[in-house]
Amino acid sequence: MNARAEQPGFGATVAALAFAQLLSWAALFYAFSSFVLPMQREFGWSTPDLMGAFTLGLAVCGVASYGVGAAIDRGHGRAVLAGGALLAGAGFAVWSQVTAMWGLYAAWCLLGAAMAMSLYDPAFNVLVKRYPERYRDGITRLTLVGGFASTASFPAVAALIHGWGWRGALLAIGLLLAGVGAPLQAWALRGAAAGHPGAGGAVRAEATLREALREPAFWALTLCFTLYQFVSAALWAHVMPALAAKGFSQAQSLAVLVWFGPAQVGGRLLHALAGRRLPLRPLGIVVLLAIPLSLAIFAFGSSVGALVVFALLLGVANGLVTIVRGAIVPEYFGRSHVGRIGGAMSSVGLISRAAAPLGAAWMLLHVAGYRQVMLLLAALGVASALAFAMARRPVR
Repeated sequence: MNARAEQPGFGATVAALAFAQLLSWAALFYAFSSFVLPMQREFGWSTPDLMGAFTLGLAVCGVASYGVGAAIDRGHGRAVLAGGALLAGAGFAVWSQVTAMWGLYAAWCLLGAAMAMSLYDPAFNVLVKRYPERYRDGITRLTLVGGFASTASFPAVAALIHGWGWRGALLAIGLLLAGVGAPLQAWALRGAAAGHPGAGGAVRAEATLREALREPAFWALTLCFTLYQFVSAALWAHVMPALAAKGFSQAQSLAVLVWFGPAQVGGRLLHALAGRRLPLRPLGIVVLLAIPLSLAIFAFGSSVGALVVFALLLGVANGLVTIVRGAIVPEYFGRSHVGRIGGAMSSVGLISRAAAPLGAAWMLLHVAGYRQVMLLLAALGVASALAFAMARRPVR
């Protein structure tokens, strides 16, 4: 039996990649905060010092994104995704053995590179390459499953720490990524699929990175998603103290934030059922404008009910922005160099995300309080939507 016949079908491939995304997001992005207090109790390290490790990881992720995209363009998507899971496993193993701050920062250098190889962007690019006629459907399914990562991460990590301690929990997460995530993705991406250059079909001439850099749409989209990443990261770094500043208790704050995950998944599910044929540009403008609207509701809301509306609106918008972002690059610039072009965009955006928590803290020093910070973030959100609206599809 040849490799093409043994290759998993579209549904099985997307399901395997989606489960791997659930593991990767839960471990690499959401789990960090669960280990802050246990490490502080053991070492006495300050919160800023610990958060610096995660910030370093995000910065490394941004720097590595272009190289990861270039590797996918050269046909190494299987090695990137499976290798990213293995590298993440190694990073968690190193983290589990740290006794000094430099060891934590070294671990997050590895984990930052693993993030660049494992999270949505490389998976989106692989789907674009392998399934050129169905990648939007695949991206929607991938993000639909990945949307449950935050819901799964916090209770699962808490249970692991309770049972095995924080070091044992880190080792267990590393083993799960290396022992399940890596082989699952290696299995899902066997052989060459439809649309891959290796499948024998001719690839039509499409925009290279150099050509994309000459297009105003590239810079408008880069500005759009850089601002979006900054706003999103700043909000989530400060949302709990911002709610506390309104006089909300921890229970009330959680009663608000618990709606974000279901709303994010609900928005993606609605798109999967009814929105896949909607043009990306008007869809993107609408959902990007919903983000500053939600921040304005947060700024002026004073009741749990009003803040639940904020969480629902932001969740739906955030869920759909991820889909738009994954599909807009191949639609505007073609599939041949989607890894390099998308990686170049992501590098700037991810570095801005790493700087956002400190940026929002700087804002707080210069304004009256969190209401003004949220309104400033809303203004940046409006600018993000305007930049997206300016990004018209290049004429080639």
